[in-house]
Amino acid sequence: MRLRQICLVAHDLEENADDLTGVLGLSVAYRDPGVGRYGLANVVTPVGRDFLEIVSPIRAGTSAGRYLEGRGGDGGYMVILQGDDAVADRARLQALSVRAVDVIDRPDYQATHFHPRDTGGILLSIDSVPGGDWRDDDCDWAPAGPEWRAHRRGDVSRALVGAELQSDDPDGFASLWSRLLGHPVGAERTIALSNGVLRFVAATDGRGKGLGGIDVRVADQAAALAEAARRGLPIDGDRVVICGTRVRLLS
Repeated sequence: MRLRQICLVAHDLEENADDLTGVLGLSVAYRDPGVGRYGLANVVTPVGRDFLEIVSPIRAGTSAGRYLEGRGGDGGYMVILQGDDAVADRARLQALSVRAVDVIDRPDYQATHFHPRDTGGILLSIDSVPGGDWRDDDCDWAPAGPEWRAHRRGDVSRALVGAELQSDDPDGFASLWSRLLGHPVGAERTIALSNGVLRFVAATDGRGKGLGGIDVRVADQAAALAEAARRGLPIDGDRVVICGTRVRLLS
């Protein structure tokens, strides 16, 4: 199982997309018209073989809008994992009394979004590509559109390698996700995936439980930090805040 996509949520889609792509040297590959059914607009950009997404509400009463209000502004929204068989993972989690809030079963793509109340406060999706191999760097990925490979850039950012999940009980949070994913908790409250880690930390920013940060492997940390400084974004060592999310730039 791999960390395939991280979704952030913002009030202002274009401003945050500009910061994300500008600092990390990325290119928007897709704006998915299908997210309109959730009352959202979005952008999806490749980071190496995986993806960052930003969604923004375009009407009142959306779950993303409620999440913005609940967490006090822009921030992390969803963790999307890819494995061999999303249907089997769906059945396994439902047997653990984890509710599905959205189900996608298409010939080219299968996914289940699980209820945040059953996952510790974060929207989790476990997806698969029928006939595709999640280990393949060029595996099709419907949420990023048909032309995503042409939008890969590597001069600044190379890979999405981690997500930081925060709560007031990080040990309990890690144990819950270990049970949900069937992966053990390792050193420093991490769950290892094929291409990175999920890291469980104490919430210290006053925003409570949620997806607080991501880790990006970069080719040019200095260039990314210089661009963040030019834009006036908050910087703390190797971390920059983009779309209300701590982005750790790993050399």
